[in-house]
Amino acid sequence: MQIVSALFVENFELRQAPGPSTRIDLTGAMFSMAAPTPAPLTISPHLVALISCAPDEVGSGVFEVIFRKGRAETDEQVARNVSPFTVEPGKFTYRLVRGELEFDDYGQIFAHCRVDRSPWLLVPFTLLPPV
Repeated sequence: MQIVSALFVENFELRQAPGPSTRIDLTGAMFSMAAPTPAPLTISPHLVALISCAPDEVGSGVFEVIFRKGRAETDEQVARNVSPFTVEPGKFTYRLVRGELEFDDYGQIFAHCRVDRSPWLLVPFTLLPPV
């Protein structure tokens, strides 16, 4: 299985379409946001990952997200989420993670995402000063 896409979003909705098929409406895709209040603060952005399962794969796996203060696997961990999932072979699924991220100051974190022991996919998120 592989991660097709991973983004921080404001809203995520599924809807049926003819076929039968499913549409995924993602709104407010973001890589940064202005802090709602001065630091320090905790925010909870939504991270959505779309995962593809090949027809010849088993259809079960574990989605892991580690929020870190940098790109390296040795950088400080801010939060972690691990969730097992199943998906019909040949289909897609999604995982929605809402991290409780504590920021002592404004700056950047990276969501390190993977399925099972696959390579990490990094998704940056920057907290900016309030406007």
